[in-house]
Amino acid sequence: MDPCCKKALVIGGTSGIGLAVSKRLCDAGANVVAISRDPSRARGQLPDSVSVAACDSRKAEDLERLFSELAPFEILVNCATGGTRAAGPFMDMDIDGFKRSFDKLWGYANSVRFGLPHMPEDGCVVLVTGAPAKKSLPGQVALGTVGGAIQAFVLRLAREIKPRRINVVSPGLIDTPMLGPPSDARDKAMSKVVSNFLIPRLGEADEVAQAVEFLIRNDFVTGTTVDVDGGWILSE
Repeated sequence: MDPCCKKALVIGGTSGIGLAVSKRLCDAGANVVAISRDPSRARGQLPDSVSVAACDSRKAEDLERLFSELAPFEILVNCATGGTRAAGPFMDMDIDGFKRSFDKLWGYANSVRFGLPHMPEDGCVVLVTGAPAKKSLPGQVALGTVGGAIQAFVLRLAREIKPRRINVVSPGLIDTPMLGPPSDARDKAMSKVVSNFLIPRLGEADEVAQAVEFLIRNDFVTGTTVDVDGGWILSE
């Protein structure tokens, strides 16, 4: 699907990877609405032609109402983190924290369930997970389990929603606000983590956005995951 003149909703579209997706789709000629819990985070960073809307995708009724207001639309991208995610060894983890990590899955499920009725037969959905779904670093049990659930969800859902398409982009370590503010300490720590990756550096948000755009444009791809991880899952 050529994004030009199409309406694209980007949930989580005001920061990090979502912000890069909003910009890239706008540059491609799409009518973009960037949705997040706090749209003010994008102040001064989005093109003037991009609209913003406030909504928490975990709140089904609010999201359903917003989709009805914005309908119809051809493209739906969800990059939202879902809130706090638990980290550390599972056996040391607060079990409620582990459960809260699945807020990302529920937000994604809400967006698909309530977004698809407003999309045409050639509509396209892209969800963003992460490399821990296939290969976790120490302390990423919760993150990897949630990502794996999202990928399994998409793999099975693709058959049900055809001819509409749904795919996943799975980033590795990307230089976004999620890694914390830039500092020498952060850069040193990240350099150590990525040193064994096949491409030993942090990724850029726009490199992930390029993959999202590819999945939107290519009408012959559905039910799959595109890894943008610098070789994370192949590293030793």
